[in-house]
Amino acid sequence: MIINFSRRAHDHNWELDPITRSLLDTDFYKLLMLQFIWKHFPKTKASFSLINRSVQVRLGDQIGADQLREQLEQTKRLRFRKSELIWLAGNTFYGRRGIFEPAFLEWLDRDFRLSDFDLSVQDGQFSLTFHGLWTETTMWEIYALAVISELKTRAELKRLSEFELDILYARAKTRLWGKMEALRGVPDLKISDFGTRRRHSFLWQEYVVNAMRATLVGSFSGTSNTYLAYKHDLEAMGTNAHELPMALAAMAKNDQELKASQYRLLELWQQTYQGELLILLPDTFGSTQFLRDAPDWVADWTGQRMDSKDPYVAGDEYIAWLKQRGRDPREKLLIASDALDVDRILGLHAYFAGTLRNGASPSDFHQASDFLDGQKWVPERRIRFSAGWGTLLTNDFRNCNPRDGDGFDPVGLVCKLNDADGRPAVKLSDNFQKALGEPEEVQRYQRVFGIAGITDAPVET
Repeated sequence: MIINFSRRAHDHNWELDPITRSLLDTDFYKLLMLQFIWKHFPKTKASFSLINRSVQVRLGDQIGADQLREQLEQTKRLRFRKSELIWLAGNTFYGRRGIFEPAFLEWLDRDFRLSDFDLSVQDGQFSLTFHGLWTETTMWEIYALAVISELKTRAELKRLSEFELDILYARAKTRLWGKMEALRGVPDLKISDFGTRRRHSFLWQEYVVNAMRATLVGSFSGTSNTYLAYKHDLEAMGTNAHELPMALAAMAKNDQELKASQYRLLELWQQTYQGELLILLPDTFGSTQFLRDAPDWVADWTGQRMDSKDPYVAGDEYIAWLKQRGRDPREKLLIASDALDVDRILGLHAYFAGTLRNGASPSDFHQASDFLDGQKWVPERRIRFSAGWGTLLTNDFRNCNPRDGDGFDPVGLVCKLNDADGRPAVKLSDNFQKALGEPEEVQRYQRVFGIAGITDAPVET
C-alpha cells in the first residue's frame, strides 16, 4: 500500500478528517473485556481518567481543547456497522468461531453507546474523565489515547513544509525498514502489532502493519487493532488487561475478598470463554505474590503476558513457577509487551526461545544473522515466546523531524480506571513508579498483597 504521507498531511483538511473511523478501531482485548463486563457486571458504574506520564509535554498547550472535544464527540456518535458485526459473529479468533455471543452482538447493534465525558485544561494538561456504566466507559480508553496521540501528530505536521514532510516520512520509513531487516529470518520469531494507543496516526499504523506482513511473512502474527484485522484479513490479537482485576478488587467487601479477587477474575474469565483465551496478566498487584499464592489450576492456563517487570526476570520467575507446579514450560507461551524495540525483542527471543552458547548474552543479538550463528545460539526453546510490539513500532519518529529533531517523540499517555461502583481502584504494578490510586488505598493494597518482587524503575514509553 503506497501512501504519500507528505502530500496527505500538507493538503488534507485535517479538521474534517475523523481520527476514529470505526468502533472496531480499538484493541481486540477491549471487545473481549466488554463482553465479559456486559455478561457479569452490566449495572456496575465506573469512571476512567487520562494520565500523562510525560509531564514535561504540555498537551493542553499543543492541542486545542475544542479540537479534542470535536473528535471525541465524533467518536461518541459512531455505531457498529452491520458488516462489522457480521465479521465479529462469523470470523475465527484464536481458532474458535463464535467467540462473541449472539445476544452480545445484538446488544452492540441495538444498545451500545459511549458515555459522556468531562474535558478541561489545567496547567497545560488535559483533564479528561469518563463517567457512567462500566459498559459505556470502558471502550473510551483506546479511542481517547489514539485521538490525542494523532492530534499531537497533526499539530506538529502543520509546522512543516511539504519538503520537510517528505524528509520526515522518508526517515521514518528508512527506520522502519531497518527494524524489519534486523528481524527478518530469525527462526521461530513471532511478533504482533500492539501499537494502537500511542500511534503516530491511523494511516501510519495501517502502513506499518501492511509492511510488517509483507516483509516478515511467517514471523508476523497479526495486530491488536480490530479494525485493521477486519479490513486486511489479519489475526486479531489480545485477551485482557489490568482494568478487570482492578475493578473486581475495588468491589471487594473486605481484605480477604480483596486478596482473592485476582483469582475470582480468572474463574469468571475461563467460564466466560469456555477455557479459551487463557493468558495471565499477573502484575496488577505484583507478579510474585500472584504466582506464589495462586491455586494450582492457574498453572493450566496457556501462558503469561509480562508488563511492568523486567521481562528477563518475569520470564524466569514464570518458568520456575511452572516447573514447581509440575508443568512443562515448553508448552506455555510468554508474551512481552512493554517498551519493546528491536534489540529487546531479539534479546528476549534468544533468551527464552533458544540456548545461548559460549558466553553469549541477550544483548549480543541485534540482527537475524546472530541467530544463524551456531557459535552464539541453538534453537532449543525454554518456553514459547511472542512479542507484542507497541509504541516504537507505530510511533518511532524520534529525531526524524528535519526542522529541530524533536516534536514527534511519543508521549506516555494512559487512561486508567478510577473507581468501580463508587469504590476507588488501585494498581500496584511490579514497578512502584507505575502504581495508581489514592495514597491511603495504595498503602492498604500493599499491606494485603505485600510488595515482594516490586522494584522502583524509570517508566519507559
